[in-house]
Amino acid sequence: MDKEKVSNAEVSALGITDIDLLVAFSRVANGLLKHQVMDKQEILANLEALIDDPEPYVQKRFGKFKNLADRIIALRKEGKFIKPPRPVNELKEEIADFPVYGIENIEEGALAQMKTAVKLPVSLAGALMPDAHQGYGLPIGGVLATTSNTIIPYAVGVDIACRMCMSIFELPADAVDTKADLLKSLLLEHTTFGMGAESCKFDDTSLFDRKEWKATGVIRSLRDKAYKQLGTSGTGNHFVEWGELLVEADVLDGIPKGSYLALLSHSGSRGFGAGIANYYSGIAMKKTKLPPEAKHLAWLDLKSEEGQEYWIAMNLAGDYASANHHEIHNKISRALKVEPLIRIENHHNFAWKEQLSDGTEVMVHRKGATPAGKGVLGVIPGSMSTPGFVVRGKGNPDSINSASHGAGRLMSRNAAFRTLKREMITTELMDKKITLLGSDIDEAPMVYKDIHTVMAAQTGLVEVLAKFTPRIVRMADPKERPED
Repeated sequence: MDKEKVSNAEVSALGITDIDLLVAFSRVANGLLKHQVMDKQEILANLEALIDDPEPYVQKRFGKFKNLADRIIALRKEGKFIKPPRPVNELKEEIADFPVYGIENIEEGALAQMKTAVKLPVSLAGALMPDAHQGYGLPIGGVLATTSNTIIPYAVGVDIACRMCMSIFELPADAVDTKADLLKSLLLEHTTFGMGAESCKFDDTSLFDRKEWKATGVIRSLRDKAYKQLGTSGTGNHFVEWGELLVEADVLDGIPKGSYLALLSHSGSRGFGAGIANYYSGIAMKKTKLPPEAKHLAWLDLKSEEGQEYWIAMNLAGDYASANHHEIHNKISRALKVEPLIRIENHHNFAWKEQLSDGTEVMVHRKGATPAGKGVLGVIPGSMSTPGFVVRGKGNPDSINSASHGAGRLMSRNAAFRTLKREMITTELMDKKITLLGSDIDEAPMVYKDIHTVMAAQTGLVEVLAKFTPRIVRMADPKERPED
């Protein structure tokens, strides 16, 4: 543990000037720090929140801050320590124009969330992709450019660096039929799904040699979990699947026109990313006061200590998510005894330092949106029974160099369970010759928008290079709670 302390100056900066109260706050803070109960940033964030509103801390009978909260309440009853409320960062009155692709198929909730996002005082541009649907803070399918020194944890998302990865093999596409048993067994043997799923053996753990794993207390506390979950896939809409890839022209380097066997995976940074997201989202919402409708869009200043910590952690989560996919693909290709011709991959829950078309430096948040800069390759999946596409970005400045990350949900998980019948799903999968391992009604093909409609709405954003048709699909067991 680093030998750091919470100084009297840092406690005073919270608005505490009474010497006895200052001593009490310092004693509690440094006691928690000494015994490694919390790290410094979390302690200061809790102290600031306690001063703003001590009631939640009083309700925790054996809470770490209860005695301090009792003292604050007692002082206020005496008319002392009346701390003025933190100023609210007001939203802009005017809603900036932003493009909406496929607006006829986008729900009102997603539009409303995007309108709120572009009214943030730090927002400079926005765009809504054709697969958009309502989420927390920024809608899924939302793209938001903010000032270059600000980053919004909830606009990145809880599953930091959720991404696609495709390996294309020099094997005929009909292997999904002629070698179906082998391909199915490879998925069962070399993929692991589940909320707390862990790997038994690893292909490459060199990522964990990097110094960033020691950069902050939060990262250090999550390292062991990240190590154990390397090469696992989580739950919800995460999958690993075999399919047929049709390349209709010589448009991919090293891949002649033809049909190929391909492996496609979708997952993110697992418990590590979720831990980072939840921790820094909490800090952001305590430090950046916003109106209720925008509270999940609270940002961190990259010049601050916590902003720098989140930036380091988010980028590490991105590399970890990529390593997760490589672990899966490497294990399967080795067992198949065939190296892929090419591997195509992309994040779709992340934040990048980029420039707008006028040269303005910005932070681009893509929450469920695919980077589509000029010449950039990516994968946009459909559903388990509809095609996905390998695409190349056109670099459209209106969309902030972005495209959809999939088909997008048409109905909620609860609605799926209420309205869909298993017989209907079984018939659809049989008609499309899909072998399904795991999953449940809430991931049925019918819960997603028509991928062809989605792709038609973004012809100005991406060029389609190849079509991927799923055939053998593995997802989490039905009992697992969704975490996507």
